[in-house]
Amino acid sequence: MFMVSRRRIAALAAVAVGAWVVSACSPGDLGSSDKDSQATTLTFLVDNSDPTVKTAQGLVNAFTAKNPTIKITVETRPQGSDGDNVVKTRLATGDMSDIFWYNSGSLFQALKPEQNLATITDLSSAGDIDAAFKTTVSANGQLYGVPAGGATGGGILYNKAIYSQLSLQVPKTWADFMANNAKIKAAGIAPVIQSYQDSWTSQLFVLADFHNVSAAQPGWAGRYTANQAKYATTPAAMRGFQHLQEVHDADYLNKDFASLKFEQGLKALADGKGAHYPMLTFAVGTIAQQSPDKIKDIGFFAQPGDDASKYGLTVWEPAGIYVAKKTNGAKLDAAKKFLAFVASKEGCDAQAKAFTPSGPFLVKGCTLPADVPGAIKDMQPYFDGGNNSPALEFLSPIKGPSLEQITVEVGSGIRKADSAAELYDQDVKKQAQQLGLPGW
Repeated sequence: MFMVSRRRIAALAAVAVGAWVVSACSPGDLGSSDKDSQATTLTFLVDNSDPTVKTAQGLVNAFTAKNPTIKITVETRPQGSDGDNVVKTRLATGDMSDIFWYNSGSLFQALKPEQNLATITDLSSAGDIDAAFKTTVSANGQLYGVPAGGATGGGILYNKAIYSQLSLQVPKTWADFMANNAKIKAAGIAPVIQSYQDSWTSQLFVLADFHNVSAAQPGWAGRYTANQAKYATTPAAMRGFQHLQEVHDADYLNKDFASLKFEQGLKALADGKGAHYPMLTFAVGTIAQQSPDKIKDIGFFAQPGDDASKYGLTVWEPAGIYVAKKTNGAKLDAAKKFLAFVASKEGCDAQAKAFTPSGPFLVKGCTLPADVPGAIKDMQPYFDGGNNSPALEFLSPIKGPSLEQITVEVGSGIRKADSAAELYDQDVKKQAQQLGLPGW
């Protein structure tokens, strides 16, 4: 969730069936064969999820309204591994669309960008793109993508009504967070909601702590990928596992943490049965849907570390929009013009109009709509102040498959933090060797 043997014919057939054309003509241009003959036509490949399709269509409509001599044909592909294989196969065979929407981070690196993508380092709006995002779509000093959609934060969703009732302040250190938990427990409310029936939710105290790891150990992700750093031997990296153990040992969890499911955890938070829920901000949409009358009570803050001066947010970066290397001449110029539009305030506005954003846009000058939930707005200061870092999975291809089982054990009091970190290092080693990474 945080992270072809391809059936090429079936996958590519799905792309063909899902394709449609978005007209670039303004009403006055309809039927103008002369202008049509002068138009530059681009193809744009996106996954077939509703948010992606609507956002892509909104971007195309807004861009082509301003640039009637550029036409964009939008194609869809499957999601998941089948979609990954469509992208990789089309790049390898030279059959990729002119521009395409795809993951940032380690999955972007797997596309061999220098070989398959056109650099956009000279893009007119490149300077307005968030610096942390740029690291996830760059290779050897060259920029290849612009952000598609908003960012997602990893941290703590909290009940603002409870905080107001108990006169609590948003904590900037782990010690302050635990002090808040003590006051919440004394008031007869579960301080921390966990939902281990959906085991993936158990990982947040570890994964959302990565900004604190990066702040304490700059460059740790690279050393980790090269097998030069470990969770068990890096105190800052060990802290996420220790956080899990500490909240359990202090009896700060909801009594039904072992059987509660994700949606139930969100409802418990909205209903004030618990004060905190370690989670990704995409979950705000679910709260808005199932508890619309309580959404104003929900806020968000980054997972605190040990140093308030380095307090910041771990970010799950948005996908990127890229240009295939085969795109050249007038098509390349048009493609870059489109990407420059995406990475502009007008582009952000077009995206927000097309689909409610999941978090702040990573482009200077872009703002969230006034009607987005408060928990989403709570993320903006971390970007305005530059106090954010990409999650580890955007900096390294290594994520052991057993992490969620290990974190359930720690959060349930079955395994201690130091043992869990050692076990996870072993889990990671197996995966790194399967990936054929050097140094393993």
